Amino acid sequence: MKSKDWTVVVIVFLIIHPFFFYPQVFEAYRSFNGAHGYIASFIKFAILATFGESIGLRIRTGEYSHKGFGFLPRAIVWGFLGVVIKMAFDIFGAGAPVMLGKLCDPLKALIPANILAIPGFSWMKLLAAFTVSTTMNLFFAPVFMTFHKITDMHILANKGTLGGFFTPIKFTKYFTELDWSTQWNFVFKKTIPIFWIPAHTLSFMLPEEYRVLFAAVLSVVLGILLSVATLYKKK
Repeated sequence: MKSKDWTVVVIVFLIIHPFFFYPQVFEAYRSFNGAHGYIASFIKFAILATFGESIGLRIRTGEYSHKGFGFLPRAIVWGFLGVVIKMAFDIFGAGAPVMLGKLCDPLKALIPANILAIPGFSWMKLLAAFTVSTTMNLFFAPVFMTFHKITDMHILANKGTLGGFFTPIKFTKYFTELDWSTQWNFVFKKTIPIFWIPAHTLSFMLPEEYRVLFAAVLSVVLGILLSVATLYKKK
């Protein structure tokens, strides 16, 4: 590790250690998250997911940033996507268990609509969490991932500038230029079933106040894994 890596480690430690060593800080987070879930989602994804992209860039290029990377535009996009992800969690988290209950009468008794809010582990809760994750990642994730890719292309096309970011997005142009082979064969066919469905199943097994935070952390982990995979593919 180089000096800049140690600097990043120290900064991360200074930011997160109050949540572990000072209970009042963690309680303040829980209170704010409960009262302002969508604002909290914006902040968590804007910080963590953008940091994950920066780590990925460090793995690929040796630098945490470079000209045209566009930290602020990426943070704005990730914050917006964090709000959208929170919406998807609420919609599918509420709807999928109801769907399970309507499949057949025995499931209605075994899987109540509020099963994900029941503390502890059960196989029926795991089935409900898996159903939520599967439906969300099949119906919502492809559109979400494609939109995110287009915003990435927009940021790069405008050299990471904030002014360029707020120009109209050329959706038709980016749609035709998007690498659909990679988008379908890797992003959709591999990351969704192999990573996202299992990961979000685990997420929905957690208490509600931790789910979006866990999803934001997952974006960091995936950014690192994809960067490592890119380096391995080049070798």
